[in-house]
Amino acid sequence: MGETSNRAKEPASALLAGPYGHPFHPILVTVPIGAWVSSLVFDVAAHFVREPTALATGARWLIGIGVLSALAAAAVGFLDFFMIPAGTRAHRVAITHMVLNLSITVVFALDFLWRLTTVSPTSVGPLLLSALGIAALGVSGSLGGKLAYRYGVRVVDEAAQADGFLTIHASRPDSPVGSFVDEGD
Repeated sequence: MGETSNRAKEPASALLAGPYGHPFHPILVTVPIGAWVSSLVFDVAAHFVREPTALATGARWLIGIGVLSALAAAAVGFLDFFMIPAGTRAHRVAITHMVLNLSITVVFALDFLWRLTTVSPTSVGPLLLSALGIAALGVSGSLGGKLAYRYGVRVVDEAAQADGFLTIHASRPDSPVGSFVDEGD
């Protein structure tokens, strides 16, 4: 791999390296994904209970939490985006991933506002908007997976990854757990 492609594996700054070098963007996206999926579960469940107001209110606030946390995830993801060399396949996928995620966030923001003005707590319109957002989120998540697992964006370089595949020898008497031995020695 060349110098240009390895640049996308590094954080934009030491502050953004994350715990143990793990990037923050994948950690942060779990909050909006979980909030939005849970809101859809609440919406569906609200149609099966006698008093749906609590579930509908919970769904609305989960959507709001998802929007705010998506903005935080987007800010960190945007910084990671700058490390991807322009004109590459990874850059093109990253642009699509970013535009789709920003669009999804707008959809859920509109969904939140719609729910503030709706008379019925279980209107079908907001529920369908949430379902559309979740479906688009699945597509965007797949693109994010492609960035990480196919193109290695913000994934440690192969030399550092090799440390995880050193053979452990438990036959060493000086260590109850064993020791790491590079088989190449």
